[in-house]
Amino acid sequence: MTLQLLVSCVGQDVHALCKKMNIGSDAIIINQKAEFAEEVFNHNGHVIRALSMDEKGVGLSRTTALQRATSDIVLFSDEDIVYDDDCEKRVLEQFKKNPGIDMIFFNVKVVKERRTYWTETPHRVHFWNCGRYPAYSIAVRTKRLHELGLTYHLWFGGGAIYSNGEDSLFINEALKRGMKLLAVPVCIGEEKPREDGQGSTWFNGYDEKFFYDRGVLYHYLYGILAPVMTYRFLKKNKSIMCGTVPYERARLLMRYGSHERRPWEEVTAEVDD
Repeated sequence: MTLQLLVSCVGQDVHALCKKMNIGSDAIIINQKAEFAEEVFNHNGHVIRALSMDEKGVGLSRTTALQRATSDIVLFSDEDIVYDDDCEKRVLEQFKKNPGIDMIFFNVKVVKERRTYWTETPHRVHFWNCGRYPAYSIAVRTKRLHELGLTYHLWFGGGAIYSNGEDSLFINEALKRGMKLLAVPVCIGEEKPREDGQGSTWFNGYDEKFFYDRGVLYHYLYGILAPVMTYRFLKKNKSIMCGTVPYERARLLMRYGSHERRPWEEVTAEVDD
């Protein structure tokens, strides 16, 4: 059984990146920068295929890598993840132990403020608990992804039209297509602060675009249940998120997003909705 790491990065020296990330398996690196180029090289006995692409968008980056994957298992990754020495062994062992599982979520240590999940005991992942896992936790059987034609949505994520949600959409679509998903209490690495001192490439605070984009995402994730999930999301996070944008405005922005309306137009009458 073989593993390829699918790395999405921007403007990196790919040789230095392999060392920084402690890559210990074959890998495909999609490096978004102002050129088109390809380089194949050896890193500690592993084959690294690095593609420079004059493109933007993390969804496009992950899809480009996935379409070129040839291994039994792929593990999605970002440039700020540093892997444990035996990461490849841990990932492959879990797929061998769980032959009926298509996708496995692993633990990656992150700063407490950014942590959305941490698996303590093995459990199946379903529609109601799939929205908290980032791409760098996801390993999948490549053949199943290719059979189902499953790729990342190009409209969502850093560098795309809508600022986030690409991972949730990917996982949601995997469930819709009948894939079996499992989360395991196995840690494979940790997130390190970016050397440029910058944070997320898409998050600019809880501004109007954040809520509008989240409304668009909820339309695709939940369909007719989007209003219910919007209410749940805002009630749960009101004290954290509704500082700059008041609660009622945030609710309307998410509502507009779910219907692709123009959020900069003030509401004049409910009858117009």
